Amino acid sequence: MVWMNLLLALQILSALAMIGLVLVQHGKGADMGASFGSGASGSLFGATGSANFLSRATAACATLFFVATLGLAFLSHTPRAALTDGGSVLDRAAPAQTAPSAPATPQIPTAAASAP
Repeated sequence: MVWMNLLLALQILSALAMIGLVLVQHGKGADMGASFGSGASGSLFGATGSANFLSRATAACATLFFVATLGLAFLSHTPRAALTDGGSVLDRAAPAQTAPSAPATPQIPTAAASAP
């Protein structure tokens, strides 16, 4: 149970970090503006360093996300019913159902019984 909570927290944090990193990255159209002089020359990572750093950080977060997802799937594969009573739901017999009783047929009076 502790591993499941740890993996779930890791998955949520890596997903949020990946969303933030994708939103920070610039698209393909931003390279055209950088080529005319209004670019990343004075940026934090240099002219080409941000694309390399952000793409590697995104790939690392995606790897953590997928590893956490696979770990959660592996840990949740064992059904809880199999742990408690030794079998799955499909192995148990279905409850016996009683056949519905036949509806009562009305008695139709015959002509002989109604004659005076």
